[in-house]
Amino acid sequence: MVNLPGITARPWARPEPVDVPTLRDRLLDAATHLLLSEGWGRVTMARLADEVGVSRQTVYNEIGTKKDLAEALVMRELDRFLAGVVRSFDENPDDLVQAIRDSARRVLKYARNNALLHAVVSATHGADTELLPLLTTHAEFLLGGAKLVVGERIATYDIPLPEDRLDSAVDMVVRVVLSHVMQPSGDPAATADDIAWIVERVLRAD
Repeated sequence: MVNLPGITARPWARPEPVDVPTLRDRLLDAATHLLLSEGWGRVTMARLADEVGVSRQTVYNEIGTKKDLAEALVMRELDRFLAGVVRSFDENPDDLVQAIRDSARRVLKYARNNALLHAVVSATHGADTELLPLLTTHAEFLLGGAKLVVGERIATYDIPLPEDRLDSAVDMVVRVVLSHVMQPSGDPAATADDIAWIVERVLRAD
């Protein structure tokens, strides 16, 4: 390091380390690119190996089968969706309705600009039938994962509902949000306001 007269080197002046994508992330990124540009049917382990510059065996070792690849893609998107949900609840620890409103808005806004999700939705309309397993095979798993995260967050609030009614309310909210993810009917913020209005009425009912 060169020390200039009158200038003292400070540790916080050093550049922040840059996160280097893992091999798994690079493979999933390559799979997403191929899926969107050529269709799920053209996604193979050999193509992924060529795209990333590794051997096909390395792809199998890191990902597994093509079915495992589909699951990994779905789970990565679910993690990204749920990260927004967790953030919304953390930002509204004393206002459950606002936490749900922000969660729904974040999820719907992210979904609106999500190319992978759009490809999956188009598959349900016959555009790429080989892509259907990305949605149908893991639909209940996705629903269950989302309900688990929302249920854990809601449990920290003081809610005047018996446990069975609370479980039903969580199930209703998650299903309504996911239905709008798959078939959006309007602006994310407006839809989130509608969902929050329903939640507020449910809480007041009891």
